Amino acid sequence: MRLENKVAVITGAGAGFGEGMATRFAEEGAKIVVSDVNIEAAQKVADAINASGGTVIADKTDVTSNDDVMAMKDNALSSFGRIDILVNNAGMPQRNGSMLDTDEETFDRIYDVNVKSIFRTSKAIVPVMLEQGGGSIINIASTAALSPRPGLVWYNSSKGAVLTMSKSMAIELAPNQVRVNALCPVFALTNMAVEFMGGEDTPEIREKFQSTIPIGRVNTPRDLANAALYLASDEAAFITGVALEVDGGRCI
Repeated sequence: MRLENKVAVITGAGAGFGEGMATRFAEEGAKIVVSDVNIEAAQKVADAINASGGTVIADKTDVTSNDDVMAMKDNALSSFGRIDILVNNAGMPQRNGSMLDTDEETFDRIYDVNVKSIFRTSKAIVPVMLEQGGGSIINIASTAALSPRPGLVWYNSSKGAVLTMSKSMAIELAPNQVRVNALCPVFALTNMAVEFMGGEDTPEIREKFQSTIPIGRVNTPRDLANAALYLASDEAAFITGVALEVDGGRCI
């Protein structure tokens, strides 16, 4: 059990990558706070994991709300007594299209969910980790930050901010044994996929994305979850400030 006796808070865990990480972490003994703005989705994931022998609670959190994020922290502590792992997975896509067609409200929402949420969760949870003597934070970035696709300018740049935040947090928190790393997944068939494809899901558009991945297939939640598991575990005790590409060779 690689995460036995550890407690993980995972945002955006009601589906996709977040669900995959919650399921995988629970398999390795972690207690999980499955947090999502959609409480029905979070509860469904929690129920499935608990039915398989895990120890999980569902939590409703809008990561754009300071009050919600603080309540998420309190929920984790009241339920499990500590927080060892924080996965900042909640995200918002941009519909593929001209950078000039994105309105200011959408731009602000992308940055609020993808970037400012990490500020909020850090303010809430890093003090807990400092008091405990350490922890692991995993921020979900994207290959979009490293090898941007056209039509996703504002999303790409938000994930670039996540990378810089991760490295900056890592160097500041390292003396306190709080590790901070980022994961950079490539395109996957999650709830965000249709937006990345421009609002239309066709075999031709899927093939266009898949053709840029040398291994020859798209990402899966299990792929990302296995990488996150390593970074969250004590096996990665000397790893901080890394942006790990989970991309089948896309960024080579």
